[in-house]
Order: sequence, then C-alpha cells, then structure tokens
Amino acid sequence: QVQLVESGGDSVQPGGSLGLSCIVSGDRPNGYAKAWFRQAPGKEREGVASISTAGSLDYDRSVSGRFTISQDNAKNTLYLQMNNLKPEDTGLYYCAAVSGNLWTWERLRTSSYPYWGQGTQVTVSS
Repeated sequence: QVQLVESGGDSVQPGGSLGLSCIVSGDRPNGYAKAWFRQAPGKEREGVASISTAGSLDYDRSVSGRFTISQDNAKNTLYLQMNNLKPEDTGLYYCAAVSGNLWTWERLRTSSYPYWGQGTQVTVSS
C-alpha cells in the first residue's frame, strides 16, 4: 500500500496559476496509477486528471487545456499544474492511487482508487 500527502493549495485570483504536489510513499509507488480529484462545497468529488504507470494522461473536459498532470518517478511525486484558474475550480483537491493500471473509463472515477491523501484547499476568487 501507499500513503499520499498533498501540498500547494492556496487562494488565487481568477486567471491565475497554481501548482499542487503529492508525495507518494510506501510499497513501490511507481507501480501505481495516480489521479487528482476535487470536491467543491456541497458537491460530489470529481475526477480532474489521471496518469498511468506508462505516462498515459486523461483529463476531465472542464480542465483540458488548462491543467497538466505529471509525475517525477525519482522523487515519487505527482504534480498538477493549474493555469487560467476559474472560480468554479475552487475546492479541496485530493491525490489518489491504485496499484497497476485502469481501463480508460475507470481513470476518473472515485471508486477506482483505494488510496487517498487528506486534500489541499484551492480557492479562486477576486
């Protein structure tokens, strides 16, 4: 199993940028597919972006072209670079992991991931 710790959340103005990090520790972190999710107040948690062990990327269409997911296997760290932020991007952002890889249709589903971090808050407001 693995443990995940997010960092980098902050308050930014619309149109701004922010980078999140997630340190993954435990049993062979590089053998896990990973993803970022977010949860706005009063809403369900939703998938934002995912990355497979081979580096295949998937994005929710609401962030495609603005957010970039990446990972540094040497540092066991997952990243989410967020540009052109909008108020609707506000929420608690979580990183998640699952051993092995997932079918494409599973990659942004919360039920696909058994390991989760505690979350980091992102607020986009003027």
